[in-house]
Amino acid sequence: MGGVGKCFLSQLEVLAKRLSQTSPSTQLSLILTARSKKILYKSDYLPLSLSNYEEELSKSTQEMLSPDGIREYLAAAPAKVILVDNTSSNDVAEQYPFFLKSGINIVTPNKKAFSGSYKLWEDIFAAASTSGAKVYHESSVGAGLPVISTLKELVDTGDVVEKIEGVFSGTMSFLFNSFAPTDGKGGKWSAEVKKAKDLGYTEPDPRDDLNGLDVARKLTILARLAGLPVESPTSFPVQSLIPKELESAAGADEFMQRLPEFDGQMEETKLAAEKEGKVVRFVGSIDVKSKAVKVGLEKFDKSHPIAALKGSDNIISFYTKRYGANPLIIQGAGAGGEVTAMGVTGDLLKVLERI
Repeated sequence: MGGVGKCFLSQLEVLAKRLSQTSPSTQLSLILTARSKKILYKSDYLPLSLSNYEEELSKSTQEMLSPDGIREYLAAAPAKVILVDNTSSNDVAEQYPFFLKSGINIVTPNKKAFSGSYKLWEDIFAAASTSGAKVYHESSVGAGLPVISTLKELVDTGDVVEKIEGVFSGTMSFLFNSFAPTDGKGGKWSAEVKKAKDLGYTEPDPRDDLNGLDVARKLTILARLAGLPVESPTSFPVQSLIPKELESAAGADEFMQRLPEFDGQMEETKLAAEKEGKVVRFVGSIDVKSKAVKVGLEKFDKSHPIAALKGSDNIISFYTKRYGANPLIIQGAGAGGEVTAMGVTGDLLKVLERI
């Protein structure tokens, strides 16, 4: 129950009320909620309050359960169960095959489950296939944008996906739209990073965004769905925007304090693009034909859809045999608690329809 978790539970309260009116035979009950060091559940599986869960959780003195303990509790529930994992925890992700084998459905935006080792990817879907439990993770790539469902439909209906390209990070989108806008203005790189951090667009330590691994995780997921057995987010070229001298900075404060020393490097990159009448953007691409995946800076004409992005929007282009030279484009808010939770809630509805 962090930022996305709170938004999800707010949406769940609305959904549960609506379902009780439109489909009385379907009752959604919250039976367990947790933070990193707090947990709340009832041994008799009676529902928790959807309007007062936060206060009850803060008062809880129950001993924290391990992921395996949570699995055992959910597996013994007297009704069908859906685990909604709104964490980014590796420990929880690695337990997915065991949850699924126990018949527990999973809905999650947790990228680490689907961009970890290729063996974990295979184990997750093998367990789901064997038990019949469902697993959906739309929000692991584009928050509330229908990126994964679109790609799956393209593949499942027999289209040939040739290339996927786009801006996959709301943080990077905001940074480069501010640093290198199409009108040629824009501030110093360090100032734009500070602005993004102050607005809450970056992680507490901006290096977690600037190292490119968040985008690499998303590309790993899409590449696998497109049929490429990518081993991990570090198995293909990923350009980091962290100056080598600052990789070992003691923390976020030292990093931000020293970042202005290296503004010249990014300024040169921006000016080189401007001389060609272009702008620089941080993008990811998957060339399915050549099996090449990469993340990094690319130059685009100012009229290109990627160059014309606004704010923190994402844009993902699918180049396929059916769509020819004009790609199928998905664009919109790719970050934020409410839209990410919307993707999670949408997946929850898909699971409900199927169980």
